[in-house]
Amino acid sequence: MAKEMQKASMFIERNPGDYENGDVDKNLDDDGRVKRTGTWLTASAHIITAVIGSGVLSLAWAIAQLGWVAGPAVLMAFSFITFFTSTLLADCYRAPDPVHGNRNYTYMDAVRAYLGGRKVQLCGLAQYVNLLGITIGYTITASISMVAVKRSNCFHKHGHHVKCQTSNNPFMIIFACIQIILSQIPNFHNLSWLSILAAIMSFAYSSIGLGLSIAKLAGGGHVRTTLTGVTVGVDVSGSEKIWRTFQAIGDIAFAYAYSTVLDTIKSSPPENKSMKRATTLGVSTTTVFYVLCGLVGYAAFGNDAPGNFLTGFGFYEPFWLIDFANICIAIHLIGAYQVFAQPLFGFAESWCARHWPENKFITGEHAVDVPCYGVYNVNFFRLVWRTAYVIVTAVVAMLFPFFNDFLGLIGAGSFWPLTVYFPIEMHIAQTKLPKYSLRWIWLKILSMICLMVSLVAAAGSVQGLIQSLKTYKPFST
Repeated sequence: MAKEMQKASMFIERNPGDYENGDVDKNLDDDGRVKRTGTWLTASAHIITAVIGSGVLSLAWAIAQLGWVAGPAVLMAFSFITFFTSTLLADCYRAPDPVHGNRNYTYMDAVRAYLGGRKVQLCGLAQYVNLLGITIGYTITASISMVAVKRSNCFHKHGHHVKCQTSNNPFMIIFACIQIILSQIPNFHNLSWLSILAAIMSFAYSSIGLGLSIAKLAGGGHVRTTLTGVTVGVDVSGSEKIWRTFQAIGDIAFAYAYSTVLDTIKSSPPENKSMKRATTLGVSTTTVFYVLCGLVGYAAFGNDAPGNFLTGFGFYEPFWLIDFANICIAIHLIGAYQVFAQPLFGFAESWCARHWPENKFITGEHAVDVPCYGVYNVNFFRLVWRTAYVIVTAVVAMLFPFFNDFLGLIGAGSFWPLTVYFPIEMHIAQTKLPKYSLRWIWLKILSMICLMVSLVAAAGSVQGLIQSLKTYKPFST
């Protein structure tokens, strides 16, 4: 539902008088907004598109840390928990009744309706910090993919023994420049074409990675895999094994920490039933895809699986296909960055406009005639704030350009509050579960277990960042 914040801005506001017009009514829902036409099938597609992203790139590495037993078990556990809490969240789309109540257009609206108080602010903080972390993570991932294209061509030309060292920083700057331009698009609904392109790219590079892993596995060659993953005393020390295990859990949490885009589902049958059906198909499909990518990737690379199996150069040939896959990643993340940044932009701009409505710097629009585009309304606050935001995310990415560590930290930070805690608390409030009843107890236990898992995953990622920073020199190759 976090993406519902973005989708909410897509609805066309109508004047009250419009509702009296019978010709308009047939195009509007009972809440006066544009009639929703989505079905459980389209919602399933949205979920699959949202889930299958850059998180899939680290799954082979994560399985390598956990092994053949714990790896699939953790994947399935996260799958089940995500599915279960998503069904609870679906019932919170309307309040107070899940079928006939008032619609909640954003995650925060649902929390406000069922929990209220300071938990609304905590939900908003969790969401926006998560969005900030994701945009930084995407800057890192996109630059790594662009560097991989350059290195792939270098390896093809000079041989695999050449180091072909390349700095990420110039590519982060290029990525940031592109985002500064795209960030000036004022409304999220103007970016629908970018979201469609990003979704196509996501499926393309994920499928290429899976296909290359299958080809490598079919080609033979011995790789070392074990039931428990990387071996203490051979691959890692005892402490490294523990920290890497925690970090791997965070990477898997990142892969499953998705936001359901279900607010365009039509109201008949009831939205919560369609959402649950969509969640079943969407989560089961992505779980099958994740298990394939993770397990086949581990079988192909063994305990030496790279952190990102498309940029870690487990594959060298065909170099053109690897280049294409990494270009797809970069294009996907260019669009995905805006998908996650736009709610932050909108929140800050609407908050400032409410508090300083007379300030022309914040609210003033200046029409500029742009060749080949037409009239574009420039808002100086939007220009300065969005540009500054992109620059800050790029600078932080240059300071901490560590793919697996950062993905694990984002996953650990977002999984428990947004995927587990708030859906469970809203369900308890909605159903008025008696305190200390059997269902109340096991829901609380599930929430506490997920909290502890998130804490250890965050600890593993932070430790990984600290270790990486010991040898890393910022703003250098």
